[in-house]
Amino acid sequence: MTQTGMTVEHQDVLNFVLKQSPFNELPIASAHYFVNHAEVIYLTVHNQADALQDEEKYLYLVRTGIFDLVDTTGEVVTRLSAGDYFGYPSLLTGEEIKNRLEVQSPGLILLLPQAGFDFLRHEYKVFEQHFVRAHKKRLLSSHYQERGKGWSERKISKLMTKSAVVLEPTASIVEAAKVMQSEGVSSVMITEGGQLHGVVTDRDLRNRVLASELDPAMPVSSIMTPEPKFIFENNRVFSALHLMLKHNIHHLPVLNEERVPLGMVTSTDLLRLQNSDPVQLIGQLYKASSAQELKLLAKEIPVLLRSFSNTVEDISFVGTLLSGLTDALMSRLTELFVKQHGDAPCSFCWICFGSQAREEQTLDSDQDNGLIFANDIKPAERAYFASLGTFVTRHLVECGIRACPGNIMASNEQCRGTVREWTARFEKWMTAPTPQAMLNCKIFFDRRFICGDQSLYQSLNSQLGEISQQELFFAAMATDISTNSVPIGLFQQFKLQRGKDKHKYLDLKTRGIAIVNDLVRIYALKSGITKANTQARLKALEAHTQLSQSDIYNLQDCWRFLTQLRLRSQIEQHQLPSNCINPESLSSLERHQLKEAFHLIKQAQQACVFKFARGSL
Repeated sequence: MTQTGMTVEHQDVLNFVLKQSPFNELPIASAHYFVNHAEVIYLTVHNQADALQDEEKYLYLVRTGIFDLVDTTGEVVTRLSAGDYFGYPSLLTGEEIKNRLEVQSPGLILLLPQAGFDFLRHEYKVFEQHFVRAHKKRLLSSHYQERGKGWSERKISKLMTKSAVVLEPTASIVEAAKVMQSEGVSSVMITEGGQLHGVVTDRDLRNRVLASELDPAMPVSSIMTPEPKFIFENNRVFSALHLMLKHNIHHLPVLNEERVPLGMVTSTDLLRLQNSDPVQLIGQLYKASSAQELKLLAKEIPVLLRSFSNTVEDISFVGTLLSGLTDALMSRLTELFVKQHGDAPCSFCWICFGSQAREEQTLDSDQDNGLIFANDIKPAERAYFASLGTFVTRHLVECGIRACPGNIMASNEQCRGTVREWTARFEKWMTAPTPQAMLNCKIFFDRRFICGDQSLYQSLNSQLGEISQQELFFAAMATDISTNSVPIGLFQQFKLQRGKDKHKYLDLKTRGIAIVNDLVRIYALKSGITKANTQARLKALEAHTQLSQSDIYNLQDCWRFLTQLRLRSQIEQHQLPSNCINPESLSSLERHQLKEAFHLIKQAQQACVFKFARGSL
């Protein structure tokens, strides 16, 4: 039945609008307003070029038809059909429309002018929140989507031009040479049961066969490099370059998540892509001849990071770069110590914790590191590692990386130990979850291997995997996470802190990013994920059932958005405490997005407590 004074067509449009969000949550007057102020166009392939070209901005609502929204590079941003909106980013920000429409199936589109959109925004809060949230998702997705514009952010899988060239270990050396010649490659991967077993390069043929006058009929396994370094296909180009520079290798196998070889990337492939100061600096750090030279090189880091932040699409990649630089400093300082004091008395490795382990360091990050050594170490041999720990951590301070206020550094005896000793420490924290133990878990459960004997680190991970599934431990962690609240009060207002200088601010690290890190950590531990990086953990959680896909996406978006604001604030050097921001310095849209991020984090906190600690509060 139509309402009095309405045509059948008008009523039909009204019924359609009333079914769409957010109008289905609003008073019917809002839908009446939309229908009374909207225009209607019929879009086909013949007039699609005129769509979005009008100087006046509109909110577009698809009633019928199918349309692709295409960006300036020709990439389809999204496919639109009945009930989908577009055009709202420009209405919210005032920015010029750059996308265009391509008609897949002609249809009707409703257009609400800017004035009508603004009226509904101010009249109905739900209307405004709907489009602010929709734009937040579009903005984050667009801004952080890996488009390969910067060489350093490309995925390794996008770089490979050839599929894997492989041989069995029993193949002859001459057969390997013939395969490399016919395939036009400088290396071949040796596989056993489909898994990577070794690598043979053209250099091996020169040095291990020709120069040694080795019989070319011998099996290729006799000259291969066993258990070579490798990289997974979804890692970035920068990570591959860092790995090659760190270990002075020129061929890097690329594997999928099942560790099946997909191809090979060479240093020539990578260096062809870039002429980058960060990569050159990392290379110089690994080759520095003295601690003094390292200190001089380290002075370039702050300026380099500020310039680098302007060249990458995802500014959070600055954290990866800074962590890579810190890794390089620690590795080279260790080599310099060994050169001065002789080889270590037993096998050992460096590990890092906290933000360095997560590859999320900033210019304000401090040290968190430790040493693992063999279980059979003799008491007298520990003095070597005490000296090593002191040497490296002291020189890191001189290179600009602050000492840890909590003394979580290898210069502290409690941050050195055998695999058994480290395992006992973790077990004590997990079985007696005091507040200090929970703080230790937050730091030490974010850990990563840096250099040395990696089998020690793998052994520690294996031991911890067996003891970290205690319900009491997870309940204590969830309870601890709930004690840190986001800075949002009643009526979605920011709860600001005030410094000694009377400046008001929000602590993005403590009251936002750290909570996300804590949430992701507990779910990763529960799922047996050993990765330390927050985004890598979230990606790995997609294969588990601890979190829904939408919860994972929300946490990814919140972490990225808050990290973006935090790093931008540090780089712009506002007169505020580190990691803090004044929301008044943000645009209206950014303030809305920040509130939405805090709202989603609060929901995730509540869900975590319900899942892990509902019987312990």
